[in-house]
Amino acid sequence: MRYIVTAMLSAAAMAAIPLTAIAQDEDPIHQAIEARKGFYQMLAINMGQLAGMAKGDIAYDEAAASRAAANIEALTQYDLPSLFIEGSGRGQTSEETAAKPDIWTNMDDFRAKFAGLAEAATGASEAVKGGADKAGAVVGKIGAACKACHDSYREKS
Repeated sequence: MRYIVTAMLSAAAMAAIPLTAIAQDEDPIHQAIEARKGFYQMLAINMGQLAGMAKGDIAYDEAAASRAAANIEALTQYDLPSLFIEGSGRGQTSEETAAKPDIWTNMDDFRAKFAGLAEAATGASEAVKGGADKAGAVVGKIGAACKACHDSYREKS
């Protein structure tokens, strides 16, 4: 009988694990942080490809450079600042995030800096055509827009 009760308790505990995952996934702060991480990962992959071509670490491929730049252009059309909801900054949640609390006290400036990234990315898919030096100029322009935000609103790792 004791084995049956132990087995039933174990089964009940195992069944609760997916509910914990579902409950966490429904948490808006968790969802916002995960979405931000996904956004930045996609941005980093595409910037990395362009930077690699600009440095000569990756052979310049005009079609691939244009595609990476077009991906960055598309990403910057997303309303990323809307994912920075109250309570989702560093130290405000158990989630790992580099978002400084200054974001929420300077949201207009944060949004302006993100708009600067979108502006820097505008036309990038055409601007990278013609050689690695062209990709380098685009990386510099977009990188400067990234840095402007990171300097104010991202904790250094």
